Amino acid sequence: MTSALERELGVDLLIRSSTGVRPTEAGRTLLVEARAVLARYERAVSALSRHTEPGGSLLRLGIPLELPEDLLVGPLARVGERFPETRVRARHLSTAAQFAALRTGDLDVALVREHPIGGGLDASLIVAEPLGVLVTDEMAGRVAGPAGVRLERLVGVHWVGFPRTASPAWYDEVTAILRSHGLDLGPPAPEGQELIPEVKFTAVLSGRAFALAPPHWSAPLPPGVTWLPLLERPLVRRTWAVWPAESRRRDLGALVAALEDAYGGHNDGEEPGGKG
Repeated sequence: MTSALERELGVDLLIRSSTGVRPTEAGRTLLVEARAVLARYERAVSALSRHTEPGGSLLRLGIPLELPEDLLVGPLARVGERFPETRVRARHLSTAAQFAALRTGDLDVALVREHPIGGGLDASLIVAEPLGVLVTDEMAGRVAGPAGVRLERLVGVHWVGFPRTASPAWYDEVTAILRSHGLDLGPPAPEGQELIPEVKFTAVLSGRAFALAPPHWSAPLPPGVTWLPLLERPLVRRTWAVWPAESRRRDLGALVAALEDAYGGHNDGEEPGGKG
């Protein structure tokens, strides 16, 4: 790095010898100036911090029903270390409800299934999960190969879906892919119904339906239900962290940065844990 600076500046910054190196006059001048620049930077950061919202406050976080169970553990711990006075309050909400809460100021940051459209909100991708399917053990024996199942093998079995109002763009993406493989969407889910694990399991155990589920699913599978990976990964569910673009909260920024750092560990498509 020093050699590159010397070439750029056209001066020697160090005198090199067999006994070591020492700065030239130009090198000492550069060192003084560099220290002054660093000092000014520290003063600028200190001054700017007075104009940002302090960390000592409530951070309201929206989360969907299904996330890798350890996704938030590390990021929340990091925020707690840097901003011990910050309290995080999490709420389970649909994507549509989270967007509405962000725009009314009732949430500070949201974890949603769709990238926001238009201005006013910033977003960062934090999880991409290749989805698999939940089917009965008997059905798995009929349709699956050693590595998983192809979507078209589920023709004639209807999908246990979620209401479109919960996440319109994600719903449209899922249904378009299912239809392209010839699948039956089944009856539409009632508006406002949350697709909790018990609803999925009850429908699947009937033997006439399948449900979508991520590989890292915290809910234990009941006897008679199997999770299968989908071959060629036709369905990838993405989750974004979204927050108001004008926000200057340092604790919020720390949480988003920690979620981004954790992103790579939640995209390997491994099979979820065994049955409960």
